[in-house]
Amino acid sequence: MNTSHHHKPAQRGVPSLVWRAGQERRLAMIQRAAGDRLTGGRVLDVGCGVGIYMRAFRQFTPHVFGVEIEGERAREASAFGGVVQSPGEALPFADDAFDLVLSHEVIEHVADDRASVAEMVRVLKAGGRLALFCPNRLYPFETHGHYWRGQYHFGNTPLINYLPNRLRNRLAPHVRAYTIRGLRALFEGLPVRIVAHTQIYPGYDNLLVRHPALGRLLRWGTHHLEQTPLRVFGLSHLLVVEKDLAMG
Repeated sequence: MNTSHHHKPAQRGVPSLVWRAGQERRLAMIQRAAGDRLTGGRVLDVGCGVGIYMRAFRQFTPHVFGVEIEGERAREASAFGGVVQSPGEALPFADDAFDLVLSHEVIEHVADDRASVAEMVRVLKAGGRLALFCPNRLYPFETHGHYWRGQYHFGNTPLINYLPNRLRNRLAPHVRAYTIRGLRALFEGLPVRIVAHTQIYPGYDNLLVRHPALGRLLRWGTHHLEQTPLRVFGLSHLLVVEKDLAMG
């Protein structure tokens, strides 16, 4: 499919705009991933959107920075730290600059995910960590919508990610979804070690507003699944890597 016809929300994704329980839960995961690197450290949010996580990081450190490719979003995020407009494949920072880097549901949208990952590792200090969230290929729904006969259809589409690549990429050419092996392959040859890798289910914040009882039931049930082998069907990967101290 000709990507020149992609709608911008489909191609770039829609950033988090409201801070709710789901974001609070992911922030706690980022804190655990960071260890002692978040408090007082230098933090970079790659693909920061309107800065919702940057604002949250300000309670731990004043040294908060962001990168965002969309100019309007970058300007809004600049209220919460130093933000530059740039693609993730060419981060405008020196080597070994940050204690913690966040990539929150971003690499599935970039032009070159391998290059973007390499850049995030480059700007990490030795011993610094990257916390990366991205779509899981085994989740039963494609949450970024799909294309059919040249038209983009927004919303959750069941089972697209279970199709062979040739078919899946025709229906969802605008976004990637990663297997465990495929995600880890992005880091092959880079000076990092994997600290943690798991899958997490949604926060169901929208569903809780419309159908509170159902939302609470799904949240309770699927969040318990995260402690079982069935976590592999979760919405997103959370991968945490640490830069090799020998590279300092």
